[in-house]
This record gives sequence, C-alpha cells and structure tokens, in this order.
Amino acid sequence: MKATGIVRRIDDLGRIVIPKEIRRNMRIREGDPLEIFTNRDGEIILKKYSPIGELADFAKEYAEAINEALNKPVLIADRDSIVAVSGAPKKDFLGKSVGHLVERSMSERCPFVMENPDNGSIVAEDRGEPTYRFNSELIMPIIAQGDPIGAVVVCGAESLEEADRKVAQSAAGVLARQMIQ
Repeated sequence: MKATGIVRRIDDLGRIVIPKEIRRNMRIREGDPLEIFTNRDGEIILKKYSPIGELADFAKEYAEAINEALNKPVLIADRDSIVAVSGAPKKDFLGKSVGHLVERSMSERCPFVMENPDNGSIVAEDRGEPTYRFNSELIMPIIAQGDPIGAVVVCGAESLEEADRKVAQSAAGVLARQMIQ
C-alpha cells in the first residue's frame, strides 16, 4: 500500500471525498461501484468493483468458445481492463487497461468496427503504451440494466464478417444477463 499524504475528514453523513487526482489516476468515474474491505488493523480499503471480474472464469471459457467458433482472437473487458483472452498472447492483454476505442464504445453504448486503420488500432494499453495492434476489430459493449459494464472484442488480421458481429452481440447479451441473475 502506498501513502498519498492526503488527509480527508468524514462529514456528518459519514461521507469522505476521494480527491480528483486519485479518481483520475485510478479511472474511477462518478457512479462507479467500489467494494469496501476492512482488516484487523483498522484499515479500510476501497477497491473498484468489477461485475465482469466476478465472472472471470465464465468469461475466459466463453472467450475460448467464441475463438474456436470464429477462429479469431477474442478479448473480454470490464470497464477498465482486459479480463479474458483467447487466440492472442495473454501476456500482451490480460490485466492491461482497455484502449481508448474500447472505452469510447462502452461510454457511447454502441459497437465499433475498425477495418485497416493506419498502423492498426489499439485494443489495450499498458501505462498508456499500446500492447498489440490488429488490422480489424469489432468492439461490442456489454450493457446490463442500461449501464455499460464491459465489452467483447473480436479481432483479426483480415476483415470481419456479419457472423462475427452476430456472435459478439450474442456474447455481450449473454454476459449482461449473467450479471443480472
């Protein structure tokens, strides 16, 4: 654990403000859920809650099934990072921050298709640096109860087809329903 040197007081309603700099660095947005942990030493730890992270094992198996069906790399992300990878180097993606296009697709709640962008597009980033580039990608946001909670990304060296879109859309729907149950 790293000390920030920032001290905040609890108000009369039991609230505490997380400074803007920390929220920005930790990619905590208004309305994001935080999980609260305590330990015997009296520490209170706030951790970003990832609904897709709760389904990491299921997401991994689902990504593998999609990869086998489409024979294309498949990534599943929560709001902040890649949580499941199949058909691509795991070390290049797993746990890395989502790229700006994935983030934009989720925030706008609409799918994006990128075909042959200059130098490939960025699916994931590691400390702001791209990890790997693909010639084509389809980003399908996972929307649960009106809120974006993640994305399914199908990538490839060649152009994507309508079948790829349908499979990604179905996958996003299944993952969203898993969160509601």
